[in-house]
Amino acid sequence: MSVNKVILIGNVGQDPRVKYYDAGSAVATFPLATTDRGYTLPNGTQIPERAEWHNIVASNRIAEIVDKYVHKGDKLYIEGKIRTRSYSDQAGAQKYITEIYVDNMEMLTPKSAHPAGAETSV
Repeated sequence: MSVNKVILIGNVGQDPRVKYYDAGSAVATFPLATTDRGYTLPNGTQIPERAEWHNIVASNRIAEIVDKYVHKGDKLYIEGKIRTRSYSDQAGAQKYITEIYVDNMEMLTPKSAHPAGAETSV
């Protein structure tokens, strides 16, 4: 038996990009930042805060929710799976990208944090 499960709580790094397809499906992509807090060692050495960026992919119903309600700066709780894929860049070099495919998402930013009419369509 194997398990591929990721749980992240972080902040959206830019407004999501959402694509709708003819079959009625949708895919949303956006970066999510998680942060390890900085701290000071007993000897006085300061360890700085460290941000890790994750490529998030949401599909279908979750993508539609992302399109309507998720904006840059929002705090999200995400459960998903890690997937790595490869592609060739314009020079023909093999590149790899690791993405988190969303199974469940909860918005942690209060609705009052968004001014009325602040939603933008993508």
